[in-house]
Amino acid sequence: MSPDRSRSSDAPQKRRTPDSLTLALGGYAAARVIGLAILALAAVGTGKDGLHRLRGRWDSVWYVRIAENGYGHQVTLPDGSVHSDLAFFPLFPALERGLSAVLPVDAATAGLLVSWTASLAAAWGIYAVGAHVAGRQAGVVLAVLWGVYPTAFVQSMAYTETLFTALAAWSILAVLRGRWILAGALCALAGLTRPTAAALIAAIGITAVVTVVRERKLSARMVAGVLLAPLGWLAYVVYVGVRESSATAYFDVQAAWGNSIDGGVALARFIRGLPPLAALGLVAALALLGWLVALCVRQKQPLPLLVYTIAVVVISLIGAAYFGSRPRLMMPAFGLLLPPAVALVRLRPRDRVLALTGLALASGAYGAFTLLGSGPP
Repeated sequence: MSPDRSRSSDAPQKRRTPDSLTLALGGYAAARVIGLAILALAAVGTGKDGLHRLRGRWDSVWYVRIAENGYGHQVTLPDGSVHSDLAFFPLFPALERGLSAVLPVDAATAGLLVSWTASLAAAWGIYAVGAHVAGRQAGVVLAVLWGVYPTAFVQSMAYTETLFTALAAWSILAVLRGRWILAGALCALAGLTRPTAAALIAAIGITAVVTVVRERKLSARMVAGVLLAPLGWLAYVVYVGVRESSATAYFDVQAAWGNSIDGGVALARFIRGLPPLAALGLVAALALLGWLVALCVRQKQPLPLLVYTIAVVVISLIGAAYFGSRPRLMMPAFGLLLPPAVALVRLRPRDRVLALTGLALASGAYGAFTLLGSGPP
């Protein structure tokens, strides 16, 4: 052995630090494990089934029924209104069905596997967008912040939020990198997942128009991406229309569920019906939301991310949906968390970890309280 090699092998090895992506995914996973651990402890203490609330209640039941039997189920409520399973988009139950066909699990368990896998893909995409916009440290914190969002417990449920957010984040990143066809294809899949894809479609379309105006150049790839973007959402709207023999069938189904657009009338009525202190607290929360949106604008976030974030917030506020679901509907707007992420990066690492850990504990406690109580609508 040569002397140089001997000295090299005897030299102390430097400890290898994890890369930023590992930190982002590890931090996100740790936040969700904390939430699940708190839920498990609370479930034992209350004698309730925490796992059942993750895989077999509320919207999860509708997705499983579609996965197992296809569309066609509806429920008539005491007031005469009809809730049809056509309100639920097809990609998530299709993945449940496919996974349960190749693995020895039922559709409900497959839904959890899809959601949990998609949550990691979403955290990765959110990290990548954050790193592209504000640097890798901000990307890491952004991914973890999304995992400690107040309603982050939904990310551990067999719901569509994680799948949609993953598709949206990677679509936005594709736009930022000029990969228009990939952005449009991912947006089309998002359009088969949730109606909120309208926000992503708008982000891609508006960014394309502004790009053409600024650069005075229109590429074939951009045109293809813009045309691809709405196809998933439009395909499902057309499917419902043909199935029900009505051009407005999809919108009628959503209206029956209380998901029509009313310009914020339902929200205003809800606030007006609250006790004064509760109404004041809600108005303060909405003011905080407005402040976060303003910070996003002041931060000069890239146009596709900014348009997407604002559009998701607006859609969540102007719909007639039950108020309790609105924070969950806003959760895919991860751009709202970028200003706090940048602020946290300025802290010392130890203080940053302590702050994120405290938020994870608070989010987990709220999630356990909500899941073991009335739960998300």
